[in-house]
Amino acid sequence: MIDLELNSSKDLKREGKSFYWASFFLPKNSKKNAGILYSICRYFDDIADKHYEDKTIFLKNSIEEIKNNQNNKINVFLQKNKIKNSILIDLIEGLILDQKKIRIQNKEELIKYSYHVAGTVGLMMSQIIGVKNEKAGKSAIDLGIGMQLTNIARDVCEDAKMKRIYLPADWIPDISLKNLNDLDELSSNKDEEISNAINRVISLSENFYQNGYAGLKYIPISARLGIFIAANIYRGIGIKIKSKKNKYFRERVYLNFFEKFLITIKSVLVFILLPLMNYRYKKIRESLPNENL
Repeated sequence: MIDLELNSSKDLKREGKSFYWASFFLPKNSKKNAGILYSICRYFDDIADKHYEDKTIFLKNSIEEIKNNQNNKINVFLQKNKIKNSILIDLIEGLILDQKKIRIQNKEELIKYSYHVAGTVGLMMSQIIGVKNEKAGKSAIDLGIGMQLTNIARDVCEDAKMKRIYLPADWIPDISLKNLNDLDELSSNKDEEISNAINRVISLSENFYQNGYAGLKYIPISARLGIFIAANIYRGIGIKIKSKKNKYFRERVYLNFFEKFLITIKSVLVFILLPLMNYRYKKIRESLPNENL
């Protein structure tokens, strides 16, 4: 049975530091609801990640409860914000994939996985901030995918310890899960191979960020800057990783306070010029569920 506290800020402040930073630029009500949405997503993510046992049955039962119990507090929140529960169900189905040893095979599989665990969040968030235009769905999904690709590039070492490799197998064909778990045994050549794959993920994320920026014009002006800052801070993590060249770091890369502050100032300055930048949506993937809000 689903049992969680819908908290508007505690989980966001503790776990979602990058978005918590950017949330200060959102309208008060959007910030509150974004925090509640984060607590819902965090709840299921923690169930999927922070237990050694397989949580597939619990997650599948959660899907059934969301489908059938309209009075469940999650459904009440989704209905209030005009979010289709099928989007959250797509997210949970992505978390079910993580319950087994995971080895992404190619770019297409990587994009589909990223839709499930993050593109869905982009869709739900777009409803919370009041996006109305149907065309915005694709950009919302792609911005979420871009952010997830950044996460994957950042968390290679941590994911390997949980027996998950999200770097496509056809990008690192000679590296197994055992290689990544026995990090000290990797040769410098293997380090470079992993780094090259990480850089390819970051380069791929750039295309999705650009599509995300193309949808900014559909976001109400009161929330637009907050989303732009959140995207740029996440994107900044990838840029920092790529700046390390071909050195594969075992520790997670973070942005410090000064780096976030600098990105925020730059974002505000660029934001003024956004109408002149003419971002255009480009088709870079196959159609995905729930694209049309």
